[in-house]
Amino acid sequence: MDFPFWHRIQFAFTITYHYLFPQLTMGLALLIATMKTLGLRRGGERWNDAARFWVRIFGINFTVGVVTGVPMEFQFGTNWAVFSRYAGNIIGHTLGMEGLFAFFLESSFLTLLVWGERRVGRIGHWLASLALLAGSWLSGYFIIATNAFMQHPVGHVVGPDGNLQLADFRALLLNPWALAQYAHTMVAAVVTGSFVMAAVGACYALRGLHGAQARTFLTLGTVAGLLSSILVAFPTGDHQAKLVARHQPVSLAAMEGRFESGPHAPMTIIGQPNVAERRLDNPLRVPSVLSFLAFGTFHSDVAGLDRFPTDVWPDNIELLYYAFHIMAGLGTLLMGVMLVASLAHWRGRLVRSRPLLWVLMLAFPFPYIANTAGWLTAELGRQPWVVYGLMRTAVASSPTVHSGTALFTLIGFTGLYFVLGLLFVFLILREIAHGPGPHKALAPAAAGHGA
Repeated sequence: MDFPFWHRIQFAFTITYHYLFPQLTMGLALLIATMKTLGLRRGGERWNDAARFWVRIFGINFTVGVVTGVPMEFQFGTNWAVFSRYAGNIIGHTLGMEGLFAFFLESSFLTLLVWGERRVGRIGHWLASLALLAGSWLSGYFIIATNAFMQHPVGHVVGPDGNLQLADFRALLLNPWALAQYAHTMVAAVVTGSFVMAAVGACYALRGLHGAQARTFLTLGTVAGLLSSILVAFPTGDHQAKLVARHQPVSLAAMEGRFESGPHAPMTIIGQPNVAERRLDNPLRVPSVLSFLAFGTFHSDVAGLDRFPTDVWPDNIELLYYAFHIMAGLGTLLMGVMLVASLAHWRGRLVRSRPLLWVLMLAFPFPYIANTAGWLTAELGRQPWVVYGLMRTAVASSPTVHSGTALFTLIGFTGLYFVLGLLFVFLILREIAHGPGPHKALAPAAAGHGA
């Protein structure tokens, strides 16, 4: 077992748990801004009522996301000091901008959305929702730019001390990998937000509660869910896959369980990677499709693992392979669910179709699983590098922090996050039980201000 094993497990646990919350807030930020925009129309008060409810859900998610995100910042210094010293002059810029600009922008306007409607009026409240969207998505971009540098390092030079130094800030921020990864990640967050919204609407419809708002949630949830589930596959996912094929070909080979190189590469639907014997057992393949998806032609040559030395193979090929296929499989399934739901809604049958409402209500965990599997694919595919091609993960951890200490704190995080999770579930269920409360008219003075 290599030295940083427990450091890796601890960081994997904390970041996986943390990302359960930002993916919903980033998705809801767009949906809330959409509802507030629709609420500006004459007779659009039902959209404002819906937005108020989802702002409360957003606030709970945002708070827990902040609490669970703080330890990761410290882990860069405590668990990964060698990496921080090596790449801190690069990633410190993007992480600092995320905290200084995006976080404060997001938190400030969230406060205004929750408690400031009477003070700023309808237009001001709508502008606050747009600012919340900007802050949330800007925060996401700086985090993605940080990860993209680790996946595809650009804009740097090696300093006299052997550590990386920033040479081109524009190249760092506009890293092609960051742009593609950001589009894919944010659309995937909208998928999560849409499924959660549709699930709450389906729950109300099945119980015969809040009929008008149930239809509102189902309308926006299914429409946004269908569009985002398509976009997460094409073009965003397709473009991301092409970048992996170009810049991380060994990762693509592992993701597909491809041990032999050659043209007309098939796409694997199912199968079990047998690393010891370097083959894929019980495969079900579609001929030549991988060549087309990776390089645009059916006869393109796609490298297999046999083309690379074993010391640059991803550390856990089996887990990488299954994570990728779970992500792709669930993405296809979610697209199908939203297509059927959207057709039923278009025909006016969705609210009366109890089986479909049950499907929508029970499907909300699957975008979380798909997002988690997607990040597992990205991070396992980068291994054995912490900065791809420049620094190996095995030498990036803090030499003075023993693995036993990392395991001890991991146990502590597990217990703390379990309690925090129970509190989160209680608060969310309480808000859903309360429902989108009746609209309270603004006081005359407040209503006139900013109208």
